[in-house]
Amino acid sequence: MDIPGPAPQEDGGLGAIAAAGGLHTYQLRLHAEYGPVVRFQLPGAETGTAVSVSDPVLLEATAGTDKRPERLFAFLAPLFETGNLQVMPAGEHGPWRRLLLSVLAGRPSHERHFAQFTALATALAGRWAERAGREPVELQKDLTALSLRMICAYALGGEVADPDRVVTAFEDVLTEHLGRLYHLPAAGPEEERAERARQALAHLRTTVDRVVAAHRSGGRGPRADRSDLIGALVEAGERPARIRDTVMVAMLAAHHTTGVAVSWTLHLLGRHPEAAGRVADELDRVLGERAAPAYADLRRLTYLTMVLKETMRLYPPGPYGARETTGPLVLGGYDIPAGTTVFYPFWAVHMNPDHWPEPERFRPERFTPEEEAGRHRLAYVPFGIGPRSCEGAGLAMVTAELVLAVLLKRFRFRPVPGHEVTPVERFVLWAADDIRMTVTPRTPG
Repeated sequence: MDIPGPAPQEDGGLGAIAAAGGLHTYQLRLHAEYGPVVRFQLPGAETGTAVSVSDPVLLEATAGTDKRPERLFAFLAPLFETGNLQVMPAGEHGPWRRLLLSVLAGRPSHERHFAQFTALATALAGRWAERAGREPVELQKDLTALSLRMICAYALGGEVADPDRVVTAFEDVLTEHLGRLYHLPAAGPEEERAERARQALAHLRTTVDRVVAAHRSGGRGPRADRSDLIGALVEAGERPARIRDTVMVAMLAAHHTTGVAVSWTLHLLGRHPEAAGRVADELDRVLGERAAPAYADLRRLTYLTMVLKETMRLYPPGPYGARETTGPLVLGGYDIPAGTTVFYPFWAVHMNPDHWPEPERFRPERFTPEEEAGRHRLAYVPFGIGPRSCEGAGLAMVTAELVLAVLLKRFRFRPVPGHEVTPVERFVLWAADDIRMTVTPRTPG
């Protein structure tokens, strides 16, 4: 039985994707028309086509697959020296992943860096306070910069003399590579931009080398000011080039995703004042007169966590993923041969009405413990699934909840009249013209 899907086009499907407004919205349309399993043309896939699966029950059969399609991730290869870590072979990936999880998923590491994260979030709140009521803030611009500063502080520790230069260098590198991928307009001659990106990448590698050298020599200063990530990699005997690449992939993964998730959350709360009021009441009850939570307070901010989860259901920061089958599968009665690109349309999974009644409605109560227990475990996959899911998911939730708590304790957020917010694909689920909101000081209670 043939897998349903649109007829092949001479342009390899590029026109259909562009007409839909991007790959993420194209997937929503495909699954609405053809059902939970769809074959479609995917530029960059090994065979030029992929099989997309939006039913979490069917996704279960692919959850153990530990291979990514190399061509789809080839655009990231120039960032790495020891091979593209996004497509690392399964045998090598398993030990590397376990090492990362031992650091990134651990409460001791989160707690050790929490004060530094809080200081960075509070500094942004201070800058926004100066503009409160006078001019709108651009959420994505400021919050992705904040998330990059946080991951730099975490991945590099307190051992970097000029962290702002590191942030700027990473922005230069990412802007150049994503600009090429999405054919975005850019200022200045192409060769100048490319040279700036090369110099920025060299600076990042040199910076990481200095931190690695300090760890190898025993370094100076308190342990809390060191990089847990680099420390673990050094202790595991990883070579310097692999350590550099691992820090780069950690910065890449955390940079836009956390800031974008917080931006979409504030966007939704600005449009749902009742939910925003419940968050504010919870913050006042848990924090009292304190301007920021302690690490232990996060587990008590249950409604805030529900709001964040519901936001990432409606606007998953990474709207899709992909695997390559290493053996034949049967999905929904369809035979899937080995070597097939299986596409994970996270947004379509999150909008599947069979698992999410009224899927377009913002309802944080979907994430009460009772409702979560009644759903399939793969109905909600904002950080991916299986052995290639995001190792930094726990750290991302901690930083996102902290930033939201700091900002929502201090401000009310209102949409700017007339400003349209349109989701587009930019490696993450971005807003085309940012998310502009007016912030005003909030009186607790």
